[in-house]
Amino acid sequence: MFKYLVKRVLYMFPMMFIISLLVFITIQLPPGDYVSAMIEQMRNQQGTNWSPQFEEAMRDRYGLNESIIVQYGKWSSNIVLHGDFGYSFQNSEPSQKIIWDRMGMTLMVTLASFIFTWAVALPIGIYSAVRQYSMGDYIFSIIGFIGMATPGFLIALIMMYIAFTQWGSSLSGLFSPKYENAPWSLDRFADLLKHLWIPMIIIGTGGTAGLIRIMRANLLDELNKPYVETARAKGMPEWRLLLKYPVRHALNPFVSTLGWTLPALISGEAIVSIVLNLPTTGPILLQSLKVQDMYVAAGFLLLLSFLTLIGTLLSDIMLAWLDPRIRFE
Repeated sequence: MFKYLVKRVLYMFPMMFIISLLVFITIQLPPGDYVSAMIEQMRNQQGTNWSPQFEEAMRDRYGLNESIIVQYGKWSSNIVLHGDFGYSFQNSEPSQKIIWDRMGMTLMVTLASFIFTWAVALPIGIYSAVRQYSMGDYIFSIIGFIGMATPGFLIALIMMYIAFTQWGSSLSGLFSPKYENAPWSLDRFADLLKHLWIPMIIIGTGGTAGLIRIMRANLLDELNKPYVETARAKGMPEWRLLLKYPVRHALNPFVSTLGWTLPALISGEAIVSIVLNLPTTGPILLQSLKVQDMYVAAGFLLLLSFLTLIGTLLSDIMLAWLDPRIRFE
């Protein structure tokens, strides 16, 4: 087990190097740079034509005149050695400050959505498989298809409309106005929990619907295998039989989705965060891509890729623990 973990962790280092290189090159692909976007915006707003000397001076100030190899070397080495993700041109402050300020809230929303997804999808998937073609199975299937087909931002808009028209309240944000900029305390945390369930349900709905179908299909396949009939013929209680064998085997594809569920939840919350005005990474990442604030955007994309690797590692470990047929090799 320890040898397997060490090997998998070591594999992550070359993967992160390749990912970081691709992320940095991708950020550099759009024509122009932050200075070009900033000057164009100022020209449109103020009608001022800036001289080429001014543009050159601004590029020298932000280090944009250096080659992409030099820029990548400085960026990657600063991250590894100093935890420095670069400088935010738009906000005139270190990128890591913006990233970590938003990443904490994003992880809270993502973790809550992930727990909601599994807590709902697992029992409903088991019920739909055991009670195949029952009224409950049909109802959950219909709800699941609707959840898969409905975008998260549309659900957010519907919930906001209902809350405003029926109760006269707003569902935007993660805090009440008096706690929005207050220091952390038990009261502020309690206020967060009061607001957290809204984005948790909205963001987790799409993933929940898909996982229900995955669990149902795989459990149905397991229930028809001979070992289930043999265990049932020996007189094993149905609930014990269900949980000990078929459910455990049916969890394999369910657990394997962990690798893409974590980044999918984070990337899927971007539009929902904009609609609900959430202080998460989505709105900042979108804005940084629009204005070519390259170091902020690259930092967010790098962390998203890192979460994908972490999710894949966790899913591999859980698969090997769940199924003895899988070995740590």
